[in-house]
Amino acid sequence: MKSLRLIIPYFSENRLTILLGLACLVAVDILQLIIPRVIKAVVDDLTAISVDPSGLAVYALQILGIAAGIGVLRYVWRRCLIGTSRVVEEALRNRLFSHLQSLSASYFDRAKTGDLMAHATNDIQHVRMATGMGMVALTDGVVLGAAAVGFMAAINLKLTLFVLIPMPMIVLSTRLLSRRMHRLYQQTQETFADMTEVVRERMAGIRIIKAYTGEERSTEALRAVSEAYISRNLNLVRITGFFFPMMMFFSNLSMVIVLFLGGRQTLDFTISPGDFVAFISYIGLLTWPMMAMGWVVNLIQRGKASLDRIDRILSTVPDIVDRPGAAAVEHIEGKIRFEAVSFAYPGSGGAALKEIDFSVAPGETLGIVGPPGSGKSTLLSLIPRLYDPTRGRILLDDRDIRGLRLKELREQIAFVPQEPFLFTGTLRENILAGRNASEKQLHQAAHDAALLSTVETLTDGFDTLVGERGVMLSGGQKQRVALARALLRESPVVLLDDPISQVDTDTGAAVVRTLEQIARRRTVIIVSHRLAALRFAHRILVMDSGRIEEFGAHETLAATGGFYARTFRLQQLEEEY
Repeated sequence: MKSLRLIIPYFSENRLTILLGLACLVAVDILQLIIPRVIKAVVDDLTAISVDPSGLAVYALQILGIAAGIGVLRYVWRRCLIGTSRVVEEALRNRLFSHLQSLSASYFDRAKTGDLMAHATNDIQHVRMATGMGMVALTDGVVLGAAAVGFMAAINLKLTLFVLIPMPMIVLSTRLLSRRMHRLYQQTQETFADMTEVVRERMAGIRIIKAYTGEERSTEALRAVSEAYISRNLNLVRITGFFFPMMMFFSNLSMVIVLFLGGRQTLDFTISPGDFVAFISYIGLLTWPMMAMGWVVNLIQRGKASLDRIDRILSTVPDIVDRPGAAAVEHIEGKIRFEAVSFAYPGSGGAALKEIDFSVAPGETLGIVGPPGSGKSTLLSLIPRLYDPTRGRILLDDRDIRGLRLKELREQIAFVPQEPFLFTGTLRENILAGRNASEKQLHQAAHDAALLSTVETLTDGFDTLVGERGVMLSGGQKQRVALARALLRESPVVLLDDPISQVDTDTGAAVVRTLEQIARRRTVIIVSHRLAALRFAHRILVMDSGRIEEFGAHETLAATGGFYARTFRLQQLEEEY
């Protein structure tokens, strides 16, 4: 039950609201129990022919007043209890999302997006239902049930004891079935997460599916996981489908006992007709608590299974965090040094980087080239600590970056990944990325990224909507938006992963001119397959299979017979023809 600690603080914060809601709920239950007493009096008076129309009007007004009180109090408890469950839902979802953002990149290498979406939607909803209607049903079941039994005992204790005979059967069957229901709810939720991931992935890749006429295969993949989801739900329904009818059977069994034994006692004048009618009314009221207990088990087991799944995420500790006593990063010059750095992705068969040693002086530009899979992008991702080295260390201004405050470290680095990501929104929002900048600074960043001419052709300019993941833009345009975003930061360290791979030659040349200018005042590390983009670099590092194979200036490397020289000559021939 340790996962319950996740919601206890929210209950504590809203305890006064919850107590008010519970008080109103109990008051509603008490008022409901008074109505059968009024009906008893009416029936007894009618049987004795001792009531006139004005007396009946008084009874009617009493019931009307009770009904009005129930209506008002029911509004209050719903506002307090169901409202609190919504507060818990919001707080838990925000906490989950905040924690997910704190987790390291390696976690998202393993986790499925669809699974995380299911946690943030379906699981949170089940927790809300358990904390809202679950609390209501539990209170109703206990208070209304106990009070109804008390009122029945006041009428006739012997008859009440007979009515309660089916109760132990309900308790026993609930205990036997609850654990199995919990396990099945967990399995169902896991399958729902798989189904969410399949749908998300197919919708994100719908253009590829259409291009390769993969609609049938895509539909079949969804059908397979949907059938698994249905199968899990049917297994669950076999339990819940037996559970609820069983509750109704025992409730009706109590009614049979009342009709038989209570009817005989009425004929024998042991109880009055009014008592008999009131007893039947209390049995009707007792039916809801009996059903409520079954519903409570259903809601709580579903909510508990979801809470356990959420707890597993919240219990996950980020791989990369600030060390105790981490130093502040107020100003850096931009000196970077790798010392015997090796790195292997978790679960991979081998090292992605092996014994990497090099240094970059402040204001220097370093180019990195190499065949696909040689470790270029991995090397860049170690500098802002998206991952930490397996061995060795990385120094920034002669300080191990693992000893610096993580957030402040990343604020000193502008990073353009190989696959630029754009959020749904406008060009302006994607370039600013939450930062404040003047219109002049925005235009300058777009100009430096060779994007301004494109923006000027758009009807809405910087306020143009780019669509989901920037679908309205070409690959080259998205690349330049990402570059403008990085240039706007004025960070002393700039990391660029193949920034001109998807643009034409002229646009690429304009971007390179910009990079030459910023390289005079910032430390720049550029990964590029287009070697023309690296000719201005002070030094160029050539990688292969996670190792440094060549290191030097452009002229030096071009004069050798290595990978760089061969690739450079080949690209020169391509440009000529």
